[in-house]
Amino acid sequence: MRTRVSFLLMVLLFTISCCYCSDLEALLKVKASVTGSMGYGLEDWEASDSPSAHCYFSGVTCDEDSRVVSMNISFRSLHGSIPPEIGFLDKVVNLTAANNNLTGGLPLELGKLGYLRVLNVSGNVIAGDFPGEIAFGISQLEVLDVYNNNFTGPLPMELVNLKNLKHLNLGGNYFSGNIPESYSEIQSLEYLGLNGNQLSGKIPASLGKLKNLKKLFVGYFSMYEGGIPPEFGSLSSLEVLDMSSCNLSGEIPASLSQLKHLNSLFLQMNNFSGTIPPEFSGLISLQSLDLSINNLTGEIPENFSKLESITLINLFKNNLHGPIPEFIGDLPNLETLQVWGNNFTFELPKNLGRNSKLLYLDVSFNHLTGFIPQDLCKGGKLKTLILMNNFFLGPLPVSLGQCKSLIKIRIMSNLLSGNIPPGMFNLPSLTVVELNDNYFSGEFPSDISGDSLELGLLTVSNNRLTGRIPASIQNLPSLQSLSLDRNRFSGGIPDEIFNLKYLANINMSGNNFSGEVPTSISQCSSLTLVDFSRNSLSGEIPKGIMKLKVLSILNISRNQLTGHIPSEMRFMTSLTTLDLSYNNLLGLIPTGGQFMVFKDSSFTGNPNLCTAHRVTCPSDVIEMRGSDHGHSGAISSSKLIISIIVSVTVLLLILVTIYRIWKRRVQKSRSWKLTAFQWLDFKAEDVLECLKEENIIGKGGAGIVYRGSMPHGIDVAIKRLVGRGTGRSDHGFSAEIQTLGRIRHRNIVRLFGYVSNKDTNLLLYEYMPNGSLGELLHGSKGGHLQWESRYRIAVESARGLCYLHHDCSPLIIHRDVKSNNILLDLDFEAHVADFGLAKFLQDAGTSEYMSSIAGSYGYIAPEYAYTLKVDEKSDVYSFGVVLLELITGRKPVGEFGDGVDIVRWVRKTASELDQPSDAASVLAIVDPRLSGYSLTSVILLFKVAMMCVEDEGPSRPTMREVVHMLTNPPQSAPSLISL
Repeated sequence: MRTRVSFLLMVLLFTISCCYCSDLEALLKVKASVTGSMGYGLEDWEASDSPSAHCYFSGVTCDEDSRVVSMNISFRSLHGSIPPEIGFLDKVVNLTAANNNLTGGLPLELGKLGYLRVLNVSGNVIAGDFPGEIAFGISQLEVLDVYNNNFTGPLPMELVNLKNLKHLNLGGNYFSGNIPESYSEIQSLEYLGLNGNQLSGKIPASLGKLKNLKKLFVGYFSMYEGGIPPEFGSLSSLEVLDMSSCNLSGEIPASLSQLKHLNSLFLQMNNFSGTIPPEFSGLISLQSLDLSINNLTGEIPENFSKLESITLINLFKNNLHGPIPEFIGDLPNLETLQVWGNNFTFELPKNLGRNSKLLYLDVSFNHLTGFIPQDLCKGGKLKTLILMNNFFLGPLPVSLGQCKSLIKIRIMSNLLSGNIPPGMFNLPSLTVVELNDNYFSGEFPSDISGDSLELGLLTVSNNRLTGRIPASIQNLPSLQSLSLDRNRFSGGIPDEIFNLKYLANINMSGNNFSGEVPTSISQCSSLTLVDFSRNSLSGEIPKGIMKLKVLSILNISRNQLTGHIPSEMRFMTSLTTLDLSYNNLLGLIPTGGQFMVFKDSSFTGNPNLCTAHRVTCPSDVIEMRGSDHGHSGAISSSKLIISIIVSVTVLLLILVTIYRIWKRRVQKSRSWKLTAFQWLDFKAEDVLECLKEENIIGKGGAGIVYRGSMPHGIDVAIKRLVGRGTGRSDHGFSAEIQTLGRIRHRNIVRLFGYVSNKDTNLLLYEYMPNGSLGELLHGSKGGHLQWESRYRIAVESARGLCYLHHDCSPLIIHRDVKSNNILLDLDFEAHVADFGLAKFLQDAGTSEYMSSIAGSYGYIAPEYAYTLKVDEKSDVYSFGVVLLELITGRKPVGEFGDGVDIVRWVRKTASELDQPSDAASVLAIVDPRLSGYSLTSVILLFKVAMMCVEDEGPSRPTMREVVHMLTNPPQSAPSLISL
């Protein structure tokens, strides 16, 4: 009663303060309070003497009396807040301002809009408590949609006064507390969305009284107690029930089988136990059933054969067992069957795909055997075929070679044999083919016509394939990753393979390839990994290999290579791993440049190779003997003296020429300019004085980093990059100043400014005394970084990325998220750094094609590596890898064997547990250097990490959701266990 009185008093005061305000004036007040990008958005809303001019404003509709009855200003990238003058539009029926960037709170003056039926401000950044008082003045309201804002506090109780309300969406906010029991009194409700909040307590059984309710969403990120109220079986009009990912437990009530209109049941990502209720066979309208990621046991009920309308069955990541019933192949509308990560046995139904338009099939990580059904693609729509990690036998159906709808084939780690079906590499939509770890034989298909324009990843590793690699492989124009290793291929490496301009990874190791490394390798400029080890290659290392500017890993070990190591390889600044061991190379190992970081083991097994420190080199003797041509004795002393004089003279001439060129260049580019993004108490000269060898704190492919102490005690990090005047890449300088120069966040490293001249750019950052997370975590002091610090670093770095993705306009994708790019200040607070690869993305949810792969090996999202498409979910995958590093203490690659990264290792380790659970998985992988940690806390971070590294981008959470999950641990979790 007190709330209603205060609301009426507020309305009275508001009316007295402004006795009259026309619709035109109210609209102009709205325009003054909200602005679009670059000032645009409502530019046609202009003052006029005409009494009806405002009726022609974009998004505005009037009645016959020129009163505004509708205002829709959605999707205009508007900033600002809704002004209180909105209350003067007292005839408005529809007020919609969805999907903008509006901030502030909702004005109480909305309560004056007595005719309002639709209020939609979804997709903004409106914050604060929801003003429930407005419900007393807008009693005619039918639609209230505030989805995806930043509202906090409890769910508004006053909404029960809206007796005509049909659509209520409060999801995607930060509401907390319980779901009010009184919401069951809004009997007119047809849609109730409470998903994506921070709600707790038990889900009220009284909601079962909402007889008109058609759609109910209460899942995602809330942490409820208990399970599904059996009373929900009384929701006789219900069509969609979504209670996903909200900590529900217990058994799924059989009473839900009474929902005869239910077409979608989503209960995934909870803690449900027990069996799948066989009574669900009575859900005659059911089309989508998702019970994945729970703890369900038992078998698929036999009477599910009655579910003839069903299109989607998701049961993956449970503890189900037994066969996949034969009737599954008879369901006439089945499109998606995903049951991976269970304990299913026996064979797949032989008629699977024969009677339906099957789109997606994933039965991986089970114990299935037998032959692959012949008619999987009979409907002509099969897009995804994932059968990996089972015990399937026999050949692949030949029909798969004509299945033009296929996008992804992943059938590795089975017992399959026979030839690869002809035509498979000509399928027009195919992006991924993984046939590795089987027993395929015969030759690599040569009929590659070029129809497969999308194929990005092709791996046939660890089979029994023979023969040559056909030149027609060049007809796969989008190929980025090619793995042919551990087969029985022979012949030479075809020149044509390096016509693939997007090829980034090529692994041909462990075969019988012979001949020389083709010189054409130098034209494949996108290569980042090359592995030709364990073959019979001969000849010299092509000097043109130095043209591969982004090559990171080169392995040509255990071949028969001869000649010298090209000294030009010193300048391959991106090359971090080199293995030339066990060949017949000779001469001096080059010094300086990248050869300073290569290990000695990179050159072992080459008896005629030697370092510069060695007094005599066997290869010198060999060369001298080879040039003697039978003459006895050494070179005469006179000839030796002449040779030395000539050599010294030539060397001096070269040095003088170089000096003159250098001096001329220095004179041209001596003027340095300091550009500051904030007030700085030092000059360019102060920065230049710090560019000394003793101040170097890091070296990388892009440049050198120095620590600089400025005159007034400020320490800065100075990153030295080449300038555009050199004609070379600026190594991310432009991207750094465009991103860091315009953004500010506590968990993003600050860019003070830069010093530049024609040839050099010096970026000036805040100095981080504790270096990078990667260096600390994987170094000798990693054990000192205990769990509380690691968890805090995870949260802080997540907040930094969340700011880039959700608070910047346009949003920024980092593209190189890794532990070495998370810097730690004096208090070990995390700061996201190194924006040299960053890109702006105009719209969230869209993707952009890159010309080549960028990022760091082990962190690159699958879809980025395969398709060159990048979006904010690519960063999320990389961040998930960082979380796994924090949990395990291991590096992303290099510790798990050939071709295995940390993500695959974690999945494999978890799948091999006798009694799999989140706790068991964590205990199997957790960093042994950790002690006294909270097991519950590690499990939470583990769950979030595994969500982030899902293979499919849309399956990953947003960074905003990641922050929410990390900062809002389950309140109903058992007491923390310290280990």
